Amino acid sequence: MPDTRTARTARTPSHDAGLTTLEKVVWQAWKAMELPEGYHAEIIEGTIEVSPTGCFAHGQIINLLRDELVFFLRETDFVARNDINVVHGSSAWVPDLFVVPRDADRYVTADGLGITAAAVRLIVEVVSPGKRNQDRDHVKKRREYARAGIPVYVLIDDHDAPGTVTVLTEPRPDRQDWAGVHQVPYGTDVVIPEGPAKGFTIGESITGPRRA
Repeated sequence: MPDTRTARTARTPSHDAGLTTLEKVVWQAWKAMELPEGYHAEIIEGTIEVSPTGCFAHGQIINLLRDELVFFLRETDFVARNDINVVHGSSAWVPDLFVVPRDADRYVTADGLGITAAAVRLIVEVVSPGKRNQDRDHVKKRREYARAGIPVYVLIDDHDAPGTVTVLTEPRPDRQDWAGVHQVPYGTDVVIPEGPAKGFTIGESITGPRRA
């Protein structure tokens, strides 16, 4: 049986290659962090950001979405995942939910800390309350995911009255933004327009009804 660790290392170059000295320092600090249970750390636009596990409503949306997405993808070559680091250049993210090939071994980083952004076909972030959290998902991660060329980015925002679902497509890495932007209020179905989750509907069964 072949040594898959050797195979992965051969396919994925050392992450430190090509990083600036400052980026290497931030990367090493991130790797060395020991956080209490219920927290995770990300590198977003060169800065380490620590976030707690979301509240019940936040987790409920993610879990309902994952349950339905797993069923939707069951006969495809793709799966829904979370709680895994996604690495792109000097950045490291922990998306709420994302879609990758079922056999993603070739995308595992050489150090085994996560998978590369090249594997990711769709990312979903459920926005937590507070301006800092909203800026992270709506502004910083919007730029980060566009730079990485993530094909579809979905934002579910419980705190943007009346509750909104935004589907971003056609990433423009050079502009750090997206050409396709479609936003609907809670209570209105929105369909993923492309990729392995094409045709998947996000509606009231996941988000709940339109907020008053």
